[in-house]
Amino acid sequence: MHQITVHHDFDTSTDVLWDLLSDFAHIERWWPKDIPAVQIERVDLEGEGIGLIRHIYNKGFAAPVSERLDFQDPEALTYKLSIVGQRPAGLTAYQATGHIEALAGGRCRLNYKGEFSTESGQPGEAEAFLRMAYELMFTGLAAATAR
Repeated sequence: MHQITVHHDFDTSTDVLWDLLSDFAHIERWWPKDIPAVQIERVDLEGEGIGLIRHIYNKGFAAPVSERLDFQDPEALTYKLSIVGQRPAGLTAYQATGHIEALAGGRCRLNYKGEFSTESGQPGEAEAFLRMAYELMFTGLAAATAR
């Protein structure tokens, strides 16, 4: 298994950030709309609550990225998701854990850890794809929390 650990600090409270991230079915609330690299065309939902799968169809991509909500703890401000079904960028397994922590001055930090394996056994393509997705996530969340 390969691992990527990143974090981003936000000029908002843990409550505001948790409200966006815990609403797993509505990624469009915060995913950036003005960055051409990966734009959401539509999201189809399967199930509800823990186990909910959001099938994210992105413009220019034939297959959706399907993310399943595996765990959510509002007290600990922690959640886990997996990419299931047809995985992008040579991924054969992927699970991410997000944890929000309070910072001084009403700010917060999103700590994010992705664990993954690949067809080739090498992290190259998958790691580049995931790091790009994490940057888009941080950009979108920063914009959404600034509104």
